[in-house]
Amino acid sequence: MRPGSERNNWPEMDILTVLPSNFGYVIFTYLYSWIMLSYLAVKVGAARKKYDVKYPTMYSDKAQVFNCIQRAHQNTLEVYPQWLVFQTIAALVFPLTASVLGAIWVTSRLSYAWGYYTGEPAKRMNGAYGYIGYLGVICLSIYVGLQLLGVF
Repeated sequence: MRPGSERNNWPEMDILTVLPSNFGYVIFTYLYSWIMLSYLAVKVGAARKKYDVKYPTMYSDKAQVFNCIQRAHQNTLEVYPQWLVFQTIAALVFPLTASVLGAIWVTSRLSYAWGYYTGEPAKRMNGAYGYIGYLGVICLSIYVGLQLLGVF
């Protein structure tokens, strides 16, 4: 018996028996997203140094390229919590499909950033294919919700 488990009558569950067998792919998708976010953060830090943008200044009046680098990171952070929620919901029922969709989304954020890093904001749309992954996990999450409500 685990310490503290005597305080409740809940049966102990091994997480490996609760999660779908392919959930390991999902975990590696999360790790891939962490690498992507770390990469974007390092690029902002390097751009701060290169363009002499001191903390806590978010954007520069003088360095358009810095603003593009900062914006690529900031925009990714703005959508990341929602992606995590939908990725997790979808992955609990469809782990392999969610992992593929998640990998598409994460990879697209790199394409988005690399396009933005050119200093031409329109090139950020190089990552527009990420909507396949993002909307895919949203649709799967809706389907899971409807399944839980007994609609399907």
